[in-house]
This record gives sequence, structure tokens and C-alpha cells, in this order.
Amino acid sequence: MSKTSNTILALVTGAAIGAGLGLLYAPESGDKTRKKISKNAKEAKKKLEKQIQETSDHLSASAKDAKKSFDEKLEDTLRTASSKADNILVSMEKKLEELRKKNAKATEEVVEDVEDVDVPTAKA
Repeated sequence: MSKTSNTILALVTGAAIGAGLGLLYAPESGDKTRKKISKNAKEAKKKLEKQIQETSDHLSASAKDAKKSFDEKLEDTLRTASSKADNILVSMEKKLEELRKKNAKATEEVVEDVEDVDVPTAKA
């Protein structure tokens, strides 16, 4: 159970115990005792509502902080991934250029070899 839940449970339990003890040990008339119990119940309700509001505000702030942190981490991850992708593309472009040069050189060598071959001509 969270700290807030424990606090709320303790508050409600305390109010119930206080009201019960008030009934048992009340030296006053029933009307006065009922008014005190009503007053204590209203005070406990106000405290509980205040605690609920504070908890709600705290949770909202925590959620906003968590979202901001997540957004920042996501942006950083995307930036890093983009940078790595750029590096990979540059590397692949360099490798492609090297392969084009090798292909051009190999083609040139084949053309030279073909030009050097004596092809017998048929005599008619």
C-alpha cells in the first residue's frame, strides 16, 4: 500500500474510533453528542477531501514529470538513431563508390584483353 493510501486509511480509522469513543464516554446529552459527532465527521470529511486533492495534485505533477522525462529520452534516442543511420549511409555510399571504381577497372581490363585477342578472319 502506498504512503498516501496508508494516510487516508489512518485518517478514516481515527475518525471512526474517535466517534465511537465519543459516544461511549459522552458526559453530555444525546443531542449534544450527536452534534459533536456530526461536527467531527464533517471535519474528517474535509481533511479527507483535502488529502485526496493533494494526492491528486501530486500524482498529476508526477505524471507530467514522467511524461517530460520520457519525451526527452525519446528525443535523445531518436537523435542518436538518426546519427547512426547517417553514419551507416555514408559508409555504404563510400563502399558503393569503391565497388563502382573496381567494376570500371575490371571492365577496362576486359576490354583491353578483348582488343588484344587476334581473331582469325575467314578467307572466302
